[in-house]
Amino acid sequence: MESLSALYRIGLGPSSSHTMGPRFAAEQFASRYPSASRFRVTLYGSLAATGKGHLTDQALYEVFGRDRLDVSWQPDHSLPQHPNGMKFEALSHGKELLGEQIFFSVGGGSIRTPGEMTLKEEPVYPHKTLGEIMDHCHGRGITYWEYVQSHEDAAAFDHLAAVWQAMKAAVEKGLTARGVLPGSIGLGRKSWTVYQRTRSAGDAMQETGLITAYALAVSEENAGGGTVVTAPTCGSCGVMPGVLYYLQQKQGHSDADMVQALATAGVFGNVIKGNASISGAEVGCQGEVGSACAMAAAAACQLLGGSLRQIEYAAEMGLEHHLGLTCDPVDGLVQIPCIERNACAATRALSVAHMSILSDGSHLISFDEVLSVMKLTGHDLPALYRETSVGGLAMVYRGKQSCAGGVTPPCQS
Repeated sequence: MESLSALYRIGLGPSSSHTMGPRFAAEQFASRYPSASRFRVTLYGSLAATGKGHLTDQALYEVFGRDRLDVSWQPDHSLPQHPNGMKFEALSHGKELLGEQIFFSVGGGSIRTPGEMTLKEEPVYPHKTLGEIMDHCHGRGITYWEYVQSHEDAAAFDHLAAVWQAMKAAVEKGLTARGVLPGSIGLGRKSWTVYQRTRSAGDAMQETGLITAYALAVSEENAGGGTVVTAPTCGSCGVMPGVLYYLQQKQGHSDADMVQALATAGVFGNVIKGNASISGAEVGCQGEVGSACAMAAAAACQLLGGSLRQIEYAAEMGLEHHLGLTCDPVDGLVQIPCIERNACAATRALSVAHMSILSDGSHLISFDEVLSVMKLTGHDLPALYRETSVGGLAMVYRGKQSCAGGVTPPCQS
């Protein structure tokens, strides 16, 4: 497994796979051909199907310049290695091909070339499954975050400290922002309103209201192109901050405590990334929001004093109860259902952490087993439910728009 620095990335929204990844690939490719006169980028599969709503072309223009870039969209053609494929070409003044490269945006801002899709890099961590990690920790009497500490250097924990500060900043900025989010559907921000109403609500509403407000705040910042942290993706970036910010405010945890919680969550995120996928285009939203819920549940359970087994149980429940979750963003935007879905997953993460703390941590289906089911389920999902905006809620919205435009047949069924 890779360093946690490759899991938690600080950058601009709205999508780690459709915005961050293509931007990183463009920067890498542009640096190889500084004398090129023009560039061509062909986007395939999910990148092409939802790229405009996810601002993929805008991310590319920021690197190459609008006057030097031609973008081709191929939503009906996916490259075999991954649904998020893109081909970069550099051209001379005489329009001769100087060079080309295919990249895949595999989730969380990570990019791979075709050769790197099967290349086995030297891992930072020697264990592959959560069961192996848990046995290792039991045998040495250490926690999950101490396991991270034993394999990462001080720079990784400095990065986690910066990640926590970026998460807090996203919550606090999002709570003060109001207005309509950019995009075609005219979705208004809700976090400020939810936060204000919660402040005057009774005790019974405080936990749900505050977690919801914090998660909405970060997800709305992401949708507006603000700075967020992939945890593990931009589309699921509100879950972890929503839970952790609430616990710090409620229980007075130090920033050092939160860094340790991020390290614990990162262990689970890395296992998911290494053994299944965090890409909505590959396995649906169960790989994004489901993974984020599992990570947040693990972090919360640790902060509540959970044992190794209780933390694993919390993460298992967080992932298990998102199995089969589809990725069908309305009009290709990271807004509906993404923003509210982050808030729902954040409240669920703390709920399952509480459930685990109330148990002894024993359960029949392990985290690793749920993860294998998530991977199989994701691959069985039809493409229209894997970040293509062809089916599900996206289709319903298109039908409503057709009705508004005077088209009757699908709308009357």
